[in-house]
Formats: sequence, structure tokens, C-alpha cells
Amino acid sequence: MTLASSLLSIPSPSQGTWWIGPIPIRAYALCILLGIVVAWWLTMKRWVAKGGRTETLEGILTWAILAGIIGARIYHVITDYQLYFGEGRDWWRMFFIWEGGLGIWGAVALGGLAAWWQARKHGVAFSAIADSVAPGLLLAQAIGRLGNWFNQELYGRPTTLPWGLEIDPAHRIAGYENAATYHPTFLYELLWNVAACAVLLWAEKRWSLSRGKVFALYVVMYTVGRFWIEALRIDTVNHIGGFRLNNYTSAIVFAGALAALIWLIRHRPGTDSPVEPVTPEDSETGTDRAVDSE
Repeated sequence: MTLASSLLSIPSPSQGTWWIGPIPIRAYALCILLGIVVAWWLTMKRWVAKGGRTETLEGILTWAILAGIIGARIYHVITDYQLYFGEGRDWWRMFFIWEGGLGIWGAVALGGLAAWWQARKHGVAFSAIADSVAPGLLLAQAIGRLGNWFNQELYGRPTTLPWGLEIDPAHRIAGYENAATYHPTFLYELLWNVAACAVLLWAEKRWSLSRGKVFALYVVMYTVGRFWIEALRIDTVNHIGGFRLNNYTSAIVFAGALAALIWLIRHRPGTDSPVEPVTPEDSETGTDRAVDSE
């Protein structure tokens, strides 16, 4: 590749794994962990601002994160089963999560279920937790997409645009071996998620959104971006009627989230703060933490 062409494209990292003795340090895992840390920090700040206790949310988030990772892997294995089952496939590799393959849909579903369970256990308003998590979740997803960049995976169709992503021959998909640059869908989704996070924080303040509306708006915004980004990708996945499976998932989830948002706006006005039940300590200090009924 000439110098002129290299200046008009995005290079891919030369490696995604480093070794400390026999221990592999994988960029994909580091990106996921960094995203969790950032989301944890922002969620805690938002939860405390709502009147919640950090110790309460720490336990809930721990369960949600563990369940979310499991759910993300389960969704990936189910929707891309051909990668692990069938002739010439090693089924046990479905447990090799460090090789990549996490589906946000499964993460939100199972992680949200775990958070709901823990919220009920602690007598905490689940809608307040969901609203607290939403912006940080977008940032975590944005950071996590850098892992795809390091792995040179999940890129889009070939392109000659100045921001085309360089993909090494070893990582090019069959049928596209002669193309050198591709749509950097990891970057598209990263930018979309960061922008959506900013819009979410602005909308929340502008219209005093609460009681689940922030989370519903997060899902609406994310699925819109994911739908068109998914349409650009060329990685091997299952199709139905010419569309990628995740396009259908995006459309269905978008419709559900939009309907939920409209319903919440019409039927759930007001706020859900304070968000935790009253304790003897609160009574002594005069703090009222009664949970808004759901």
C-alpha cells in the first residue's frame, strides 16, 4: 500500500494479544473490562444523585454484570450456532469467550432480569436503576467496540472512502479477499453510542425524564443506529428473507421500546426519587427514601 493511500484509511492494530509469560492479555477483554468500569462509575454517580446508596447498587450491578456477560454469550451462540455445531466445528469453543462473540441483546435481557430480581429483593425502584444504567451502558458498548477493531472483525462492506478500515488478508472474509479497506462499523457504532449518550443526558435534563423513560429512550436510540450499522456488515451470520437476524431483532426491540416510551410518558408522570426504602438510620437523620410504587 502506498503512503498516500495509507494516509486515507484507518489502520488496524497489528495484534490484539500480548503475553506476560504464559498468560495472554487480550485487547478484546481489556476493552470489555474498561467499558464495565466506565459504566459502573457513571451509574454510581447517577444513582447517588437520585438519593440511592452505593452499597445497595454495588450488589445489584455485580449480579447484573455477571448475568449480562452470560446472556451476551448465550445470545451469540444461539444466533450464530453454525460457528460451534456441525461438521468440522468444535462445540466446546462456545465457552471461549475471550475469542469474541457477545450479543448486547442477551446482555441487556439477562442482565436486566438479574437487576430486577435484586431490586425487588432490596426493595429498590427498578425503573430508577434502569434509568441510572442507560447512559453508562451506551459508553460501555462504545468502548467494547474497540475490541472488534483489535480483532479485525465485524467490519462492513468494502469501501474507498477516506475513513475505510484496513483489514489484513488473514482476516478478510471469503469473497472479499481482494478488497483492502472496509466500512469501519466498529467506529460507526462507537460514535453513534457516544452521541446517543449525550442526547440521553440532555433529554433527561430537558424534560425531567424518569420512571423508566430514560432507559426506554436508550433502547430506541440504540436500535435505530444498530439497524443501519448491521446492514453494512458482511460477517457470516444467519439471514431470514435476505435480512440479517440482528436487523429483525433491532426492528422488533425498537418497536417495543418506542411503544413502552409512549406508554410511560402518558401513564407514568412524575419521578421515582427517592429510590430506596426508609431505614432506621434514615429516620434518625430525617432522610426519606420511600420507594415510588411500580
